[in-house]
Amino acid sequence: MLQFYLNDQLVRPTHRAGSTLLDYIRYQQHLTGTKIGCREGDCGACTVLVGELQPASGAVRYQTMTSCLTPLGNAHGRHIVTVEGLGRPDGGLTPVQQAIVAEGGTQCGFCTPGFVVSLTGHCLGGAATAEAARASIDGNICRCTGYKSLERAADQLTAQLLTRDAAPERLAWLMEQGYVPAYFRQMPGRLAELRRATLADVAARTGGQLPDPNAPAVTPPLTYLLGGGTDLLVQRADDVLAAEVQLLYGHQERCFIRAEADGRISLGAATTVEDLRSSELLLSRFPRLRRHLKLVSSTPIRNMATVAGNFVNASPIGDLTIFFLALDARLTLQNAAGQTRQLPLRELYRGYKQLNRQPDEQLVEISFQPPAEGEVFNFEKVSKRTHLDIASVNSAARLRVAEGIIREAHLSAGGVGSTPLYLRRTSEWLAGQPLSADTLREANALAQQEISPISDARGTEQYKRLLLRQLLYAHFLEHFPQQLTLQALL
Repeated sequence: MLQFYLNDQLVRPTHRAGSTLLDYIRYQQHLTGTKIGCREGDCGACTVLVGELQPASGAVRYQTMTSCLTPLGNAHGRHIVTVEGLGRPDGGLTPVQQAIVAEGGTQCGFCTPGFVVSLTGHCLGGAATAEAARASIDGNICRCTGYKSLERAADQLTAQLLTRDAAPERLAWLMEQGYVPAYFRQMPGRLAELRRATLADVAARTGGQLPDPNAPAVTPPLTYLLGGGTDLLVQRADDVLAAEVQLLYGHQERCFIRAEADGRISLGAATTVEDLRSSELLLSRFPRLRRHLKLVSSTPIRNMATVAGNFVNASPIGDLTIFFLALDARLTLQNAAGQTRQLPLRELYRGYKQLNRQPDEQLVEISFQPPAEGEVFNFEKVSKRTHLDIASVNSAARLRVAEGIIREAHLSAGGVGSTPLYLRRTSEWLAGQPLSADTLREANALAQQEISPISDARGTEQYKRLLLRQLLYAHFLEHFPQQLTLQALL
């Protein structure tokens, strides 16, 4: 039975799990402060907070998500907070709302609820820095005021948070100051009880036997496998609504990042982009990871989008796909009978939107060898907007250079073919070559033979070829500025 807390009320929807949280909030609960904008996760007018109980600490972690792309089933067992759920009992403005008003951050008001929710989410869990405050609204669009007034409001809130930056004390202080209502204090206990009730219900229906989290899932042919919903609910919302769905988002057995005994790192298929970006393990291996993944969509979408979803979407410009192709990631696929097989990510794509996967197979795990000492990794992306946009061309590189010689190179590229590409010939040729401008020019000439871009809305064929050349050079210039210069390459 689907159940979750919506603001301070427990709700038990009877609607399909593949319907959207936004429609349930507005049309069933009549909470119309959450607006309908683009329905593609771009504008942020439908932003809500999603709180999830953290078993280790007993606290609730809140993240912003776009409710237009959140499957209703993904709300199960969680705390969903709309702008109405942040209101003060006396009807006055919260400090977040006051800051926006004081700085002239609202005109027509359509986008304002989304900004209020996002900034409140930042106050609940974000670092008390100007950078973090501004990043928290990177998924919200305002067409009236421009962003300077909203940035000033964010700065004002940062100054207030600096007085209470200690996490254990922050929630109590936020309730005392009116940032969030007092019922937030009860949510850890309420969600814990909801979890116990859910487990008891499952046990009752299965004769006291809880399901084995490692057991294979039997997926009927017409069932959609639904993770974060950030692609399926844009492309096939009506189909998903009419079909059965198997919900994969947030399943603990598929949400993990761990180091293995052989030095590899394994990821659960439902691990989100934000999980990657905040992982201390990954940050220790990829010092530039936060900067790289900042190029992937917006904060609310990064909170929802899963690694496996990016892979199986099979977009030729999937950012995570390009990232992990250069790392020679290995996939674990599991069929309905529980049998598994290993497949290199480089062999997953057979053609445009065509996968080397059987109908009953699910991607359950990803593993890769992180860069070793002496190796460097880089990810580059060019789009019409620097952030929050789909790539025109993207590329990643894993390189090992010693004594002026390129010992090993692994290059990937997106937007330059019908599938995400691992540039095999170019990578193999680079191994053993001197690190020089002549070498990179020759590598570019070879890479141009491996790609087959087409002209489309994101650029002409010639433009994409030029972009790949620039990104290829950028990988080396980023890490070897003493040995190479842009002037020498052009």
